Amino acid sequence: MSGRPEPLWPLFADLSELDGIGPKTAKALAGAGIGKPRDMLFTLPHSGIDRTLRATVREVVPPATATVEVEIGAHHPPSGPSRPYRVTVRDAETDFQLVFFRARGEWMRKQLPTGQRRIVSGKVELFDGIAQMVHPDHIVTRAEAEALPSYEPVYPLSGGVTQKLMWRATRSALERAPRLAEWIDPGLMLREGWPSWHAALHAAHAPASGAALAPTDPARRRLAYDEFLAHQITLALARASMRRGRGRATAGDGALRERVLAALPYAPTGAQTRAISEIAADMAAETRMNRLLQGDVGAGKTLVALMALLVAVEAGGQGVMMAPTEILARQHHEGLRPLAASAGIRLELLTGRDKGRVRDDKLTALAAGEIDVLVGTHAVFQKDVTFADLRLAVVDEQHRFGVAQRMELGAKGARADVLVMTATPIPRSLSLAQYGDMDVSILDEKPAGRLPIKTSMISAGRIDEVVVSLRRALAEGRRAYWVCPLVDESEVSELTAAEARHKMLRAALGEGVVTLVHGQMPPAQKDAAMADFAAGRAQVLVATTVIEVGVDVPEASIMVIEGAESFGLAQLHQLRGRVGRGAAASTCLLLYRPPLSETGRRRLEILRETEDGFRIAEEDLAMRGAGDLIGTAQSGLPRFRIGDVERQAALMAVAQSDARKLLHDDPDLSSERGQAVRMLLWLMEQDKAIRLITVG
Repeated sequence: MSGRPEPLWPLFADLSELDGIGPKTAKALAGAGIGKPRDMLFTLPHSGIDRTLRATVREVVPPATATVEVEIGAHHPPSGPSRPYRVTVRDAETDFQLVFFRARGEWMRKQLPTGQRRIVSGKVELFDGIAQMVHPDHIVTRAEAEALPSYEPVYPLSGGVTQKLMWRATRSALERAPRLAEWIDPGLMLREGWPSWHAALHAAHAPASGAALAPTDPARRRLAYDEFLAHQITLALARASMRRGRGRATAGDGALRERVLAALPYAPTGAQTRAISEIAADMAAETRMNRLLQGDVGAGKTLVALMALLVAVEAGGQGVMMAPTEILARQHHEGLRPLAASAGIRLELLTGRDKGRVRDDKLTALAAGEIDVLVGTHAVFQKDVTFADLRLAVVDEQHRFGVAQRMELGAKGARADVLVMTATPIPRSLSLAQYGDMDVSILDEKPAGRLPIKTSMISAGRIDEVVVSLRRALAEGRRAYWVCPLVDESEVSELTAAEARHKMLRAALGEGVVTLVHGQMPPAQKDAAMADFAAGRAQVLVATTVIEVGVDVPEASIMVIEGAESFGLAQLHQLRGRVGRGAAASTCLLLYRPPLSETGRRRLEILRETEDGFRIAEEDLAMRGAGDLIGTAQSGLPRFRIGDVERQAALMAVAQSDARKLLHDDPDLSSERGQAVRMLLWLMEQDKAIRLITVG
């Protein structure tokens, strides 16, 4: 499997080998992500023009494209420098004019000889009540018209590349497309009525009508499925290789878990209980666990994570919990401390701030197995950090972590299980595309006793009223977050906005009442400000978005988000989730600058209507598209040329189960279909997958 198979060579040749493409065009196309004939094949038309031959232009309602046979009449050269050149023509029923700007007389007479017949095709418009066709797209004889498609595909264009050129280049790429053995399951092909790969490409590039351009068209669905299948095979191979790394059965007697449950003031939700048992079952199996725990804001992921860590400790091993930032690591440590105490286990925190003697002591205790659970930042990855017996690694805030890091983490403990937690509810379609290599547990219930958060929209002009009601709330002993708007220009201006607001609120509410946190602060200062707020020494925390993830102060019950229209839906949902964690009824105020755009208004209204993170994520996806939702750069989300992750989620789900079944039945892809799938992986440039088979 070292090199690309020979049948695919023509598709990976130089783009300039295609008809009509020289160095300049190749450069322009490369800018649009088309670098070889294969990319040209997967660049499908997005619309089409009906070029059916009609008897007369009267059959269309202007402005519209018409193709008619005409007899050429008189030429009317321009009467002045900026005037057009006109030619009168007659179809079966009526006269109309062909109009040209900056045309040369001799060229015109050669193209349109008076008294002869030609077929013209172009946009018909009415001008002063007279039908005219400005610069027809085609002027051909009857014989030449044979080559005109009755429905002409329209391609996405870039950098001066014309439709005619795209037409020639795509035909030329189609001629190079080999006939390949079928990689799709025969039962599925039959059920869906899909054509072969070769036939699907030809059909997609030669649509017969507008219906053939829809994603539901069988040829297009099939080509989308090919992309999804290649992607899911890659994820399934990563999952298989993760599981092949021999796991260890980790099962506990439940004693420590019982102690924690007995100490809790409430019973876990059904969703928590279900997730805990799914995780424990995975850990007890011989294969390595690779599970994603997806929970909405405040759905109680921490308890589930601790229960999993306790399974590791009950089995005589250790657990580690890793967070992306120091603030979060400290917070997890704080949150777990009382629970760990009720279980009677030793819990420690390790961050980049631990130095010298303190750090050495922790590392010695860890290597000796005296520390049961370690919480930390990526500092726990460093070379000198060794565990006596690491059984489980819990990673928080998944989206900062791609498949590659997941594998690296697993390598730290000999055969440790991996549990990844994310507080960003991800629509099912995206979670299949992004985490298809993992098994998923979902927490979709709020713990008992959580009060709904009242969410209101207020125009920024009424900020003084907000400050007055905030002063009243503080007098009752309540605490509030005040989040400053996202400023596009730079971190500096974001900081200035926060500092100005901090100053204004301090003047209005009192000197010691308000504290400030922003991204530029040294970590120790940040922690001190957070500690003041958590302890109630400060009642208002003014912040840039650093508080978005995981900050937990149950006493805070008011969230003011300034410039709310500049935040994404998911981010607003995360911010709002910082309140409503205690016994008091909570409020979230969305301060916006009018006038709101249509999508800005829609975003804020959805937030006002619902607290269901999964519904919010689906809406966000519909409004913004997949790439923006997770920030494509760091999302590990693949870019598909034909498939549409949002609208074809069901197809992605079929691809996932198909890929998993195939690899279960044929792990090294050696069967006839397996060999065809290998060809698909090369075609879709899934080199990573190909390496995984080779390793296998």
